[in-house]
Amino acid sequence: MTTAQRTDADTDDSALVDGFLSGDEACLAAMYQRWGSLVYTLARRSLGDAREAEDVTQLVFLAAWRGRAGYAPDRGTLPGWLTGITRRKIADALAARTRRTELVAAAGAQLLLRTDETVRPEAAIDRVLLADEMSQLPAPQRRVLNLAFYDDLTQTQIAELTGLPLGTVKSHARRGLRRLACRLREDDRVVCAA
Repeated sequence: MTTAQRTDADTDDSALVDGFLSGDEACLAAMYQRWGSLVYTLARRSLGDAREAEDVTQLVFLAAWRGRAGYAPDRGTLPGWLTGITRRKIADALAARTRRTELVAAAGAQLLLRTDETVRPEAAIDRVLLADEMSQLPAPQRRVLNLAFYDDLTQTQIAELTGLPLGTVKSHARRGLRRLACRLREDDRVVCAA
C-alpha cells in the first residue's frame, strides 16, 4: 500500500468514525460491510454454531450502535472496539448456552423425581423456569414473593415479619409479579415496564 493509499484509507476511516459517532446509519451499514465478516468469524470459531454466530453478529452491531457514545477514537480503532464488544457477546452467548443446559438438566431431574404418572412433564419444566426467573428478581421482590407463595403468608404478615411498611410489601409483590409475567410471556415483542 502506498503512502497516498494509506492516507486515503485513514481519511475514509476518520469520516466513517465521525459519521458513526454523529448517528449516521449509513456509516453503521458501512461498518457492517467492512467488519461484519470479522465479527461473524470470531463468533463462529468461538461458538461453533452458524446461527448463534449470526445472532452474536447482529447483537454486536446493535450494541455498537446503541453504545456509540462510549467509543473513544483516541483509545483504539473501531475494529478493535468491535472486537471487544464481540468478545463480551460471545461470553454472554456461552453463558446462556450453559444456563439452557442446566435448565434442561434440572427439568430432567425433576421429572425423574416424580413418580406420579398423571403429572405433566411440562409442569417440571415450568417449575424450573419459574425458579430461575424468580432468582433473577431483585432481592426484596424475590423475598416478598417467596414468603407469599411458598410460605403462604399474607401481605400483612410479610410486613410484620420483614419490618417493611405494608405499602412497600404490596409494591414489591406487584412489581415482582409484573416482572415475572413479562419475562415468562412467550411473545418477546411485548415491552414491559417493571
